[in-house]
Amino acid sequence: MGSVFHREITVGYEDEGSGEPLMLVHGHPFNRSMWRPQTEHFSRAGWRVIVPDLRGYGDSTVLPGATPLATFARDLVDLLDHLGIKRCVLGGLSMGGQIVMECYRLFPERFRGLVLADTFASAETEDGRAGRYAMAERLLREGMAGYAREVLAKMVSPHTIASRPDVAAHVLGMMTTTPPDGAAAALRGRAERPDYTELLSRIAVPALVVVGAEDAYTPVGDALDIHERIPDSRLRIIDQAAHMPNLEQPDVFNTALEEFLGSLPGTAATATPQD
Repeated sequence: MGSVFHREITVGYEDEGSGEPLMLVHGHPFNRSMWRPQTEHFSRAGWRVIVPDLRGYGDSTVLPGATPLATFARDLVDLLDHLGIKRCVLGGLSMGGQIVMECYRLFPERFRGLVLADTFASAETEDGRAGRYAMAERLLREGMAGYAREVLAKMVSPHTIASRPDVAAHVLGMMTTTPPDGAAAALRGRAERPDYTELLSRIAVPALVVVGAEDAYTPVGDALDIHERIPDSRLRIIDQAAHMPNLEQPDVFNTALEEFLGSLPGTAATATPQD
């Protein structure tokens, strides 16, 4: 675990393991702890796993206003520079997946593979834009608790809530402890995000597209569209999972990610994780 100051913020992050670098980007309104099953698994399997807190979340600096996706992307590349990493595999979930697309748009030479989990590529609709601005104001006015309770049953599946209450509690805890100023800034930035649909056909590295079969926020159809547009991509639909398959079904998610990572050109065979 570490932190680094650059420009106007301090970024909290974890850097575990050794080998080829893999950076994973959390979604909204979460923090880097959402990747704990992947950090533990892949750092033991021969990968150097970097998981940052985005600005406004977790241990990173909170700045009010609006945070464009390009700002998040530049923060991540600054962290890679700080760590001496010239090229990595980059993955993200939901908003994190859109940040991955923005990173590739701005810095395509920095990435040798992409992971796009439970995300979508299109720009916001007029209604969606208005809804994000309204939600930003609500979070500033009311805090995170009411929103978090409302959306928990869409973030994770009924199966997860019934069979893995620890996971549901973790997801709820991440949401309720996110600073409202940070969440609101990200919502405003996402409201104005570009359309990445045309970018997908120009992605020149392999990609893994993952989605929970019960995801109501980014349904399977969104994942299919991304998969069909990226020239070299594979698709994995994970049963009994909603918007957080990496936490709801970590073994299945890790297997899909491990198979993808092992298929990348120039990747050395990874070791078997040790318990």
